[in-house]
Amino acid sequence: MQPSNRFTVQSAGSALAVNAMLKKVYALLAATLLFSGLTAAIAMNMNVPPLNPILTILIYLGLLFLTSACSNNPVRGIIAVFALTGFLGFTLGPILEMYLQLPNGSQLVGTALAGTGIIFFGLSAYALTTKKDFSYLGGFLSVIIMAAFLAGIASWVFHMPILSIVVSFVFAVASSALILFQTSRIVNGGETNYIMATVTLYIALFNLFLSLLRILSFFSNRN
Repeated sequence: MQPSNRFTVQSAGSALAVNAMLKKVYALLAATLLFSGLTAAIAMNMNVPPLNPILTILIYLGLLFLTSACSNNPVRGIIAVFALTGFLGFTLGPILEMYLQLPNGSQLVGTALAGTGIIFFGLSAYALTTKKDFSYLGGFLSVIIMAAFLAGIASWVFHMPILSIVVSFVFAVASSALILFQTSRIVNGGETNYIMATVTLYIALFNLFLSLLRILSFFSNRN
């Protein structure tokens, strides 16, 4: 086989692998989003009160660690993914119920949901079509997300609403960048584990939606 033909075959094989990876990721992501919507609806129908933030974080980290540990086993990994996303959906139920009780609550939730979808599809399309490498964002995102996470805890402990909004802005930007980063890794072959890729995109969408909801609510109440 000529070198050029070998290169063509390798490129075609790589493209097929990326397409297969994308199909798995988006199929699992869609399924987890639907499952989260179901668990959120269950929590709302049960009138579940907001969970303690510290307990929520501990359970979330435990399930995230479990998902990472099981990510190389398709069966256990998928079960762990649904446990994680189902739990996060369940915690979202009381939050949605709180916002929906506001005079313009339905509009706020709908706008945040639409904004999340537009941002996700826009950034994903950009990463998929340009195939730019955004791997350089990895270290920066780790620092920013950790700093915003700690600031969020501080805003809750010390009841600082302004800091909470700043944190929401930071999380919205960081979550958007995370979508670019993860999609770029998939397209360029840097991520080959569809379970962890799905979890990363899900968490980005979850945080983006909550951040937009808080930001929209803040400015709506100021008007």
